[in-house]
Amino acid sequence: MREVNEAFIQSIEHRPKSTTIDAQGIPLIDLSALNSNHSDGIAALAAEIGGACENWGFFQVINHGVPPSFREKIEQASRLFFLQPGEEKRKIARDEANPMGFYDSEHTKNVRDWKQVFDFTVEIPTVIPASHEPEDVELREVFNQWPQYPPNFREACEEYAQEMEKLAYKLLELISLSLGLPSDRLNNFFESQTSFTRLNYYPRCPTPDLALGVGRHKDSGALTILAQDDVGGLEVKRKTDGEWVRVKPTPSAFIVNVGDVIQVWSNDKYESVEHRVKVNSERERFSIPFFFNPTHSVTVAPIKELTCERNPARYKPYNWGKFHTTRNLSNFKKLNVENIQIYHFRLS
Repeated sequence: MREVNEAFIQSIEHRPKSTTIDAQGIPLIDLSALNSNHSDGIAALAAEIGGACENWGFFQVINHGVPPSFREKIEQASRLFFLQPGEEKRKIARDEANPMGFYDSEHTKNVRDWKQVFDFTVEIPTVIPASHEPEDVELREVFNQWPQYPPNFREACEEYAQEMEKLAYKLLELISLSLGLPSDRLNNFFESQTSFTRLNYYPRCPTPDLALGVGRHKDSGALTILAQDDVGGLEVKRKTDGEWVRVKPTPSAFIVNVGDVIQVWSNDKYESVEHRVKVNSERERFSIPFFFNPTHSVTVAPIKELTCERNPARYKPYNWGKFHTTRNLSNFKKLNVENIQIYHFRLS
C-alpha cells in the first residue's frame, strides 16, 4: 500500500470507484427571468427550481447576476493563500473556541478529509451558542481571522460573500414560491444569519482510490452555493439508483443544493442529498461553497402551511444553533458515534 496516514483511508464500501459516471440530467437553470420581473417568467422559473429540488436536490444556475470579476478575484486570492507554507496559514488557525480561519484536519463521518479549508462568516460578528449542551443558554460571538497575505484577501472574500448572500436570497424566494408559499415566507429566518463561506483546497493525493477530499455527507443548513474549478470532483448520490455521479464543471455556473433545513421546512418534499468529493493524483483542486444558514435562535420544523391532516409534520422541532454547534464537534475530533442528523428528529 502506498504511504498514506490511515486516518484518511475510507472503509472499503465507501471508497471511490476508478471509473467516473457523469451525471446526466442535473438541471442547468437560467435565472435571467429574474431581471425581467415578469410574473409568468418568475412562476415558470420557480416551478423549474422546484422540480430540480424534488428530483435531484441539486441544480446549476447561469445568468445569476454575480459579476465574473468577484469570482475571479476570490479564486486567485484563495490560490495564493493556500499555496503558502503551512506555518504561515496556521497563524490564523481555527479551533473549537473560534471556528473561523484555517484548518487542515477536518473529519467527515469520522474519517479525515484530504483537504485544507479557510472559513469566514457573513455577519460580523456572528452569534452562536456557547456550547452544544442543551441546558447551556450562553451565547458567544465569532469573529473572522484574516491573513496578512495575500494583501487583497479580505476584500476579495467580503465582496464575494455579499454577492453570494444576494444570490442566496433570490434562490430562497424562488424555492418558497415553488412550495406554494409567499416569496418572502422564509426570509425572516435569516435576519441574523449564521452563514459562512469556505475556501477549499484539495492537494494532489497519491491514493485517490483510498481517500476522499470530503466524505459522503448531507449539508445541515438551508442552501449551499458552490463555485468549483475546472478540475471537478464533486459527486452526488443519484436518487434513482444510489449511484455516485460526477457533477461536471460548467463555466461561470454555480452549483446549488438544498440542505437539511429545507428538507425539514418542506416536510420531505425536497430532500437534502448525499454528496462527496473525489481527489486527484495529478491536479490540485479549489472550490468555494457558501453555506446559507439561519439565525442561531431559529426553531426548525415543517412549515405549518405545508402540513395538514393528510400530510402531518414528519419532524419534531429542533434549535438550529444547537444542532449546528453539535455538528461542528466532528470537525475537530473523531467521535465515537455518528454525529447528529435530522433523522434523529423524525416523527414515527
